Amino acid sequence: MTPEFIHLHVHSQYSLLEGAMKIPKLIDACVEHNMPAMAITDTANLFGGMDFSYACAAAGIQPILGTLLLLKQEAEPGHMPSVKEEINPPMDKIVLLVQNETGYKNLLKLFNHYYMGEGKQTFPHITLPELEEFSAGLILLTGGPEGPIGRYILSGQPDKAESLLLRLKETFGDRLYMEIMRHGMAIERQTEEAFLDLAYKHNVPLVATNDVLFKTADMYEAHDALLCIADKTYVDVQDRRKVTPQHYFKTAEEMKALFADLPEAIQNTVQIAKRCGFMLHKMKPAFPQYDCGGFTEDELLVKKAHEGLEKRMKNRSEEDRKKYADRMEYELGIIKQMGFPGYFLIVSDFIQWSKAHGIPVGPGRGSGAGSVVAWALTITDIDPLKFNLLFERFLNPERVSMPDFDVDFCQERRGETIQYVQEKYGFDHVAQIVTFGQLQAKAVIRDVGRVL
Repeated sequence: MTPEFIHLHVHSQYSLLEGAMKIPKLIDACVEHNMPAMAITDTANLFGGMDFSYACAAAGIQPILGTLLLLKQEAEPGHMPSVKEEINPPMDKIVLLVQNETGYKNLLKLFNHYYMGEGKQTFPHITLPELEEFSAGLILLTGGPEGPIGRYILSGQPDKAESLLLRLKETFGDRLYMEIMRHGMAIERQTEEAFLDLAYKHNVPLVATNDVLFKTADMYEAHDALLCIADKTYVDVQDRRKVTPQHYFKTAEEMKALFADLPEAIQNTVQIAKRCGFMLHKMKPAFPQYDCGGFTEDELLVKKAHEGLEKRMKNRSEEDRKKYADRMEYELGIIKQMGFPGYFLIVSDFIQWSKAHGIPVGPGRGSGAGSVVAWALTITDIDPLKFNLLFERFLNPERVSMPDFDVDFCQERRGETIQYVQEKYGFDHVAQIVTFGQLQAKAVIRDVGRVL
């Protein structure tokens, strides 16, 4: 069956406290409505990129990775920002779709600029020069009435809207699309005619999107309560963020009927899908290089492990020494075979640094406590043979997986350890793992009761 419409502006549950559809439900909707492709454009992240890619592949659907980003408005020449503008800079919405591997890498660079830099931790955003610098391999949708061109039109500045469109076209060329939305909102009616005039005048193709936030129209009230939970407000407050019942997963037939007067805007969704050909694949972990001072990582690990075990074995019998040495040689063989010496050296490094600087560190939890090598390197302080702990629960060549040390640091000073690791191994090589909170049954009943 020839595809007729592809959704290119979709929020999954990874648009936190904004999207209400889990990725499996989105895939089910594509299958149900015979859509061979779909984009997810979660707000300012690619958290769902891997799950989405593999779920689509399993269902025979083409995944298109994208995101919705906030673009900081450029100040007018001579304009002095107000205190309010400095505290909460004015932003516009844009949608970026990954066309190829170059585009994916550029999107990652844009995310880095989005969250890092002066003032960006409080109000993440990108700037127009940053967008221009990392535009290759990305398709830009103008963001509809809440985009930068829509803002100029709504504020009665058509010349600036045209100037910005030409600047974007110079950067993106035929990868720029004028985004048209029809959710029944007043700002859409106020901007659409100007969008069409600009697009036709400068030969910028149109694309029809539906900003999907929930599956069916009858989920609107529940989603409205979700937005109130996110914004810490109440349903009966009038001046707050709202969407419409039309922000649901429309079928191709519904979208074709809605844009019957602009068939090219519907057809272009299919053309965009055909232009995108990138899918995420799992990669092996990339470890930072440990400075071994002329040794190989294997050699240095063996050296440090023997030195550390010798300190642990003070005043121990020869029988004990042999038992621990035999166990350590066995472990070292597996660690080297599986390619993890550098991992042990790095973890040992920052734990020893923390202890040397008086930062309390726990004795070790989990399967890592079963390693004599970890004990010798002072990664753990639990004697694994004394308590009959198994190394195979931690590392097993028949079950290739990343080793995982559970390390507890003093809550008040762990930031110092993180800073040390960032400075030693490179700020851009250190990440902290995020845990997604969920609206669990009891708590969400309270939340919904409050906003209602």
